[in-house]
Amino acid sequence: MSSSLYNVGVIGHGWVASAHIPAINATGKARVTAVYSARPLTDAELTARYGYPVKAYSDLGAMLANKDLDVIDICSFPKEHPKQFIAAAKAGKHIIVEKPLALAPKDLVAMSEVVRTTKIKTCVCFEVRYSSQFRSIKGVLDAGLIGDVHFAEVDYFHGVGPWYGQFRWSHKKAEAGSSLLSAGCHAMDALLMIMAGAEPAEVTSYSTSSKSEYFAPYDFPTTQISIVKFKDGRIGKTTSCLDCIQPYYFHTHVVGSHGSLLDDKFHSTKLGALNKAKWSQLSCGSVDSGDVKDHPYESQFHAFFDALAEGRDMPLTSFQDAERTHRLIYAADKSAATGKPVKLG
Repeated sequence: MSSSLYNVGVIGHGWVASAHIPAINATGKARVTAVYSARPLTDAELTARYGYPVKAYSDLGAMLANKDLDVIDICSFPKEHPKQFIAAAKAGKHIIVEKPLALAPKDLVAMSEVVRTTKIKTCVCFEVRYSSQFRSIKGVLDAGLIGDVHFAEVDYFHGVGPWYGQFRWSHKKAEAGSSLLSAGCHAMDALLMIMAGAEPAEVTSYSTSSKSEYFAPYDFPTTQISIVKFKDGRIGKTTSCLDCIQPYYFHTHVVGSHGSLLDDKFHSTKLGALNKAKWSQLSCGSVDSGDVKDHPYESQFHAFFDALAEGRDMPLTSFQDAERTHRLIYAADKSAATGKPVKLG
């Protein structure tokens, strides 16, 4: 670290970066001091926008060569993530990267290898784990209030049609990968968080698509349901639905031996004063928006910079955590494509 703050260089200056940059700066532990963009930018333009000196780069290699930068934040298109991630790691930079990590398993393998050999620290933007709702859910689970979990379902419903900014590219398989990789990955990742380290043994997935003209441009199935069997016998289910016409909804239902969780509510036999006929309310905000400006990046990035200062991997959303999620997603996509269950090694 070249000063009291970590210096961060951001790759990309679009919609996602518009949420990342203020969140990084708001942590009080880091500051964005450089931006690489394929679109023309100037130092003066960025400095005027952010109120302090920010250097503009049109050459990624030049930005990565800047020895004053400690961290690179990758906010580019998904298909560009692997190449940029590997280049940043080889330049010795710690990395924040948006999901999905990679659209193809072979690229994930290459990224995993460079993480292992360079010993860089990482933060993958599965920020739902840092939401108020899921931190509360984790607290309930860790306290044992619903006992041993044997079933959980986490469903992502978000109609991503022509009215949504990223639709201009995310309706193409070559750009977005699949319904799960594009956005439903948050549901699969949350399921793995709930199952607390349990290893998936097998996944069976089914996919379909809406007949609505709004979603006709998609060249891949827009709704996918996956059933996950874990090695310890537990069962999980996720839905990734990009073609719904409804408000955004991140559905969560967790069933245990002493109670259940339902979205932002819970019931537990371990608390005798609870009304058995009603749910009890968790005091937390809900995951209820797909807009990056509503995502809990600041909490996540704060945890990352704390971990970086202490020389340890960040909790919950390191590359290793996200790698497990991606491997399960690739298996789920394969199952949906082949119509057969896929075993995980």
